[in-house]
Amino acid sequence: MGSDSATPRGQLAAQKLAPARSGGTADPVRQRAVHRRAGRRGGQDPVAFRLKYVTASRDGAVIKAAAEKAGWQPRQAPRAARSGDILSGRGIAYAQRNGTIVAVVAEIEVERKTGRIWGRKFTVAHDCGLIINPQGLRDTIEGNVVQGLSRTLFEEVRFDREKVTSIDWMSYPILEIRDAPEAIEVVLINRPEIAPTGAGEPSIRVIPAAVANAFYDATGVRLRRVPLTPERVKAALARA
Repeated sequence: MGSDSATPRGQLAAQKLAPARSGGTADPVRQRAVHRRAGRRGGQDPVAFRLKYVTASRDGAVIKAAAEKAGWQPRQAPRAARSGDILSGRGIAYAQRNGTIVAVVAEIEVERKTGRIWGRKFTVAHDCGLIINPQGLRDTIEGNVVQGLSRTLFEEVRFDREKVTSIDWMSYPILEIRDAPEAIEVVLINRPEIAPTGAGEPSIRVIPAAVANAFYDATGVRLRRVPLTPERVKAALARA
């Protein structure tokens, strides 16, 4: 393969990993982490990196809306201050599903000793074309965030060589009240000229990647396998 020295660093990754407009089967955690890593290698802020390579105006508008609502402060590297037992970080992710475009900023806290991750706040910008029922749409998005966070931090089907071993709520834990976000803010982008494209699941897609990116921002360590359990968090921090 010839040299790509004339190509700006990160550009090839961005071209290859632009979100598909269909539901797709790509792993969102790995895909968005590669986006973020490419931007870091180029010394670029994650929001600026995405805006540099998106080509559709709707995509850019969603990313900007989430970042502005969340009060995003540009930063080219993970958070430098990592003293104390509680580490905080923020991460962004965006994706498309069947014509609906979503971006989310996750703000999390990581407890060093226990390995617990708390998704403290989520800011979601959502464009599904024409909005028919704004309150119903907000409720759906909030439900997506909570369910997506549960999948990101807790839910995992376990099995041995003979059977599934996750058979009850003890062996298949889900998010409980103590782990629920403190706040979920939603920005709805209404486009009456575009037929509605749905909101049943698009917001779930971005939660794992946003939380994983926030974990990297807080700790400087990458986690690429969900759920991000306390055991996996402590093991990753111990290896760092």
